[in-house]
Amino acid sequence: MQRKKRELTAFGVMVKKALIEKQMTQVQLADIVGTSNKYLNLILYGERSGDKYLDSIARELDLDLGNVKKIA
Repeated sequence: MQRKKRELTAFGVMVKKALIEKQMTQVQLADIVGTSNKYLNLILYGERSGDKYLDSIARELDLDLGNVKKIA
């Protein structure tokens, strides 16, 4: 039985690209916004809404959340 491959949400893709541009790791971002790397990963893959952290993540990475629909 094969497992379904997890895919990043639109927000997750934006975050990953921004991390690369800023030469920052996901672990560093998690520390800055006050969550664990594991929980941040769940947010990026849409397995948790992460409502508490979305604004902090967007602010830290200079992202515009206006065009991104939350997928939880």
